[in-house]
Amino acid sequence: MTPVPSLPPLRFQPARDSAFRRELRERADVYLAGAGKHRFGDARMHAKAIFLAVLTVALYVLALNADGASGFVVSYVACLVTAMALAMNTLHDAAHSAVFRTGWLNRVLIRLVSLPVGVDTDFWTIRHVHFHHTYANVEGYDLDTEPNPFLRQTPYQRWSPQYRYQYLYWPVVAALSLPYLNWYGDWLDRFGKTPVAAHSRLQGWRGWLSFLGWKLGHVALVLALPMWLLQQHGIGWGVVPGAYFLGQMLASCVLVALILGTHWAEVDFFQPGPDGTLPHDWYQHTFYTACDWTPRPRALRWLGYWLGGLNLHLTHHLFPTWNHRHYPALARIIAELAPRHGLVYRELGYGQLHASQQAFLRAMGQPPTRT
Repeated sequence: MTPVPSLPPLRFQPARDSAFRRELRERADVYLAGAGKHRFGDARMHAKAIFLAVLTVALYVLALNADGASGFVVSYVACLVTAMALAMNTLHDAAHSAVFRTGWLNRVLIRLVSLPVGVDTDFWTIRHVHFHHTYANVEGYDLDTEPNPFLRQTPYQRWSPQYRYQYLYWPVVAALSLPYLNWYGDWLDRFGKTPVAAHSRLQGWRGWLSFLGWKLGHVALVLALPMWLLQQHGIGWGVVPGAYFLGQMLASCVLVALILGTHWAEVDFFQPGPDGTLPHDWYQHTFYTACDWTPRPRALRWLGYWLGGLNLHLTHHLFPTWNHRHYPALARIIAELAPRHGLVYRELGYGQLHASQQAFLRAMGQPPTRT
């Protein structure tokens, strides 16, 4: 098997002398010191995680003890959606080493939380941290915007007629994203068909054992055990995979619909120059390629809390190793500092985000103008 070659080096302009970078870091340090805090999770964040974990387990037990198909489907789908909420609030931070101070505790948390979700966390962490965070919206480097037959996400990608309608069918793509990653994308990574595997700490037989062990554990937990137990209640085995894919699609659609637009709404896309460089530093790049959004009216601010702070996405990209409990305070600091340094900080309502997202999909769906 021929492995995918590594991507050539890509360089941003140096940010060491950036006045914005210095002032932002100073203000963030002052915020932490003044509040007597640290950048990791605290007792309240851990309590939220425990609540979501207990709720996930309770819904799973309730589903396994259902007397009828309808009761099972409702409980089981709710279990998978709650498991995704748990992942959003813990797995994502842990992948950035932002839940616990101790690295191995973050790694254990990632593995446990990922079991009902199904993704291989070794590969997902590489895709998310190494590629997406470093090279957001850079053609060929941000693997979240890879060319595919269903969505045209950058002006540098080839156009096909079906993209005219992507603004209509994109929720279907969003719903299928998690099943695709679980049952196809992870395997492409494992077989070395993407640049991801080369960056894995687990190579050779150790990598395969870890990968297959967790995939089999996922299948045993969410498919095999329910199918075996529910047959005793007269519920056909076909109900379980149907409910599984329904739950995964619903969880995936909610997550992608609420997050993906932060990299589509009135942002820029880039191709590296012939010398492998970009014309700006990484901090400027973050403002060019992401935005924050907040639920409105203020009565809905609780939604951001249960999203694990991922709605404050520009803030997250600037402070990826800080726990999401700090994002509201950091966003206020960013909003204050950015205009002083010629940077545009955008905080949208979800209605604005959705409208901008639709405008982007329509624009990318039109055939490029020939010159």
